[in-house]
Amino acid sequence: MKYLFLFISTFTFAQQTQFVDFKSVLGRIAINPIEKTVSGVVDYDFNILKPIDTIKIDAQNMEFFAVQLNGKPIDFCNTQKELQIIYRFKKGKNSLTFQYLAKPKQTMYFIGSEANDNVQIWSQGQGKYTSHWFPSFDDVNEKVVFNMNITFNKDYQVISNGRLQFKSELNGLSVWNFRMQKPMSSYLLMVAIGKFDKQTQVSNSGIPLEMYYEYKDKANFEPTYRDSKRMFDFLEEEIGVKYPWEIYKQAPVRDFLYAGMENTSATLFNTRFVVDSIGVEDRGYTNVNAHELAHQWFGNLVTAESGKHHWLQEGFATYYALLAEKEIYGEDYFYSKLYESAQQLKFASRTDTIPVLNAKASSLTFYQKGAWALFILHEEIGDKAFKKAVKNYLKKQAFQSVNTNDFFTEIKKVSNYDLDNFSKVWLETTTFNTQQANVLLLRNKSIQVLFEVEKLKNKSLLDKIGFFQKIMESDVHFSVKEAILNQLINEKWEDKESLFILALETKNVQLRQIIAGTLNEIPESFRVHYETLLEDKSYQTKELALYNLWNNFPEKRFKYLDQSKTWMGFNDYNLRTLWLTLALSTPNYTRERETLINELIQYSSINYEANIRQNALEKLLAFKIINDEVLVNLVNATTHHMWQFSKFGRDNIRKLLKNSAIRVSLEKIIPDLNEAEQFQLQRLLKE
Repeated sequence: MKYLFLFISTFTFAQQTQFVDFKSVLGRIAINPIEKTVSGVVDYDFNILKPIDTIKIDAQNMEFFAVQLNGKPIDFCNTQKELQIIYRFKKGKNSLTFQYLAKPKQTMYFIGSEANDNVQIWSQGQGKYTSHWFPSFDDVNEKVVFNMNITFNKDYQVISNGRLQFKSELNGLSVWNFRMQKPMSSYLLMVAIGKFDKQTQVSNSGIPLEMYYEYKDKANFEPTYRDSKRMFDFLEEEIGVKYPWEIYKQAPVRDFLYAGMENTSATLFNTRFVVDSIGVEDRGYTNVNAHELAHQWFGNLVTAESGKHHWLQEGFATYYALLAEKEIYGEDYFYSKLYESAQQLKFASRTDTIPVLNAKASSLTFYQKGAWALFILHEEIGDKAFKKAVKNYLKKQAFQSVNTNDFFTEIKKVSNYDLDNFSKVWLETTTFNTQQANVLLLRNKSIQVLFEVEKLKNKSLLDKIGFFQKIMESDVHFSVKEAILNQLINEKWEDKESLFILALETKNVQLRQIIAGTLNEIPESFRVHYETLLEDKSYQTKELALYNLWNNFPEKRFKYLDQSKTWMGFNDYNLRTLWLTLALSTPNYTRERETLINELIQYSSINYEANIRQNALEKLLAFKIINDEVLVNLVNATTHHMWQFSKFGRDNIRKLLKNSAIRVSLEKIIPDLNEAEQFQLQRLLKE
């Protein structure tokens, strides 16, 4: 192995794609869940387009061995950020082979343990982070055909991009051989490992649709993946371009950083969307499912060349996901969602000074205003022209990087629409064009009624109650009825009670949930009506109703606790942790106080996902149930890879440190902590 001092190259690395075209790679890797390392052999094939003296591959904090160019040892430099190959390259084909070892600090996450038989390993390369676990390219404009051979324990399922060509076994290990046919950006490379099972459906066009789940969640397969094939078939037809990859996989992973991630041919999503037939009412995966699927075209097939054009990915994915939901839930749902995002954008435009065509735009801008821009364009130039332009855009730019002008070029071929003005209004300014938006929204009858309701905001209830009653008794979309309830917040109870009863009688889950959440003070005259919310097929409604009834009617607490003592709720145990808290806070309710406390503390431990742990810790801290075990679990939270949970841990330790007795307790547990936990706690103690 040779090391050279880094020298100044005449080549600017940011422009490497102008000089070098990496064509394909075979990564033969092994992942060690105990050492939390990735190692293996990597073979790159590339073409030199113009003479150059150094090429680079992004590689964060890795070690390299046996580096060879075209079968011969070659000098290289490891900057701990890049593997640089120093050579007088001339035009032509080349191959590069090397061994590497990585211990990723981010991007690849090791969840659970072999001792608990719950290991999960998954990657999340969004943006430019894959180079933390696999030597690759942070520049999204470098597209490569990725092929992976992944070695791991044979008792686990391994998922990666592309088709599984074959699987071989040796000495308790399996080698999973995945192959792709088309190139993609490195941030879309993925691996996921766990105790998964799967069911496979086939799209109308013949694409295998593999849907994974943990063994324990088999009963939740249908509600979780509901309408998946239907959305796939719809999007393929709506977009007008065949799905660009050979297979499509989806898998839920624990403690995932986001709702979902559109890795090429293999979407990962958060386990919070693994739901049963009740949970699906509140946390359905449908929107995330459709959004990540749409990215397989908009983002993966064509990739925005820079952050400035990010709307070409997120705006398109948001809009096409909404079109897919329209296919499932209907036109009223579609327009209600557009109205909802229009209200958000209108409010945000008062303070948001960054437009869509800016790399620093907010998520709301990229996603929702980008989607609104496409809706406007679609309606203005017509369905036929819009679909033709999108189809031509995707086919012409397939497997390449794109910018907004590339899309506009295709629009100009099918329409004389004023794109300069469109761009100024929807992409280059921060204001939201409410007038133009409203013209389109008012094509929907439910929105027309909603606008009539909004016009009555400043009218007395006496003047509008008759109209409101008629709407409550009609079949208009629930969002209109929600607007009515919002106007009743400050009205006297006796004046609005009849409308609340009508709202409950609609049997609409979403509308009843709004009542559960907004009516914190429950009049005795409405108690029996409100108690029916405890029977709703909605874990969120049950949680709101249980707490409010317990809080409003102390004399009936035993009744409510008995009714809910077997409830668990979502897979974050929202109902169980609430019940434990209320049971412990109700005098004389239980003789098993220690058992209940221990159960709540157990939910705060490392054996559970972050959302369960945070739920439990919030309850324990609120009710001052604090012992050494709770403190250890809280300190461990500060080391978690999910920044929201680690921040929760740090913020609460800071509060606890104001109590001198708890400060002493925290200092005492230091020897029982691991190195990372000690570092975090000692830093907080010194603040």
